[in-house]
Amino acid sequence: MGNRKQYPAELKAKIVLEILREEKSISQIASEYGIHPSLLNKWRNVAIQKLPSLFTDETKSIENMKSEYERKIQDLYAEVGRLTTELTWLKKKSGL
Repeated sequence: MGNRKQYPAELKAKIVLEILREEKSISQIASEYGIHPSLLNKWRNVAIQKLPSLFTDETKSIENMKSEYERKIQDLYAEVGRLTTELTWLKKKSGL
């Protein structure tokens, strides 16, 4: 079995933009780049589906993730401190 050909994201974006301009048909673009037209249609559909997500406010979700991450870190440090204190107390009580 041969390896599948992989295309860089920049090339895919360039080709999809060419498709969306509609200056050439998909068949012409496919023969120009040597890529099957069904693959180009697939790339175009993916780009159209994901286009609205480019305009959502992802900075809010990133900030929420950062604050949640910081809160978890603080909780874990508190737990480590509590467990260290308990371990020290148990060692002292058991005579180790």
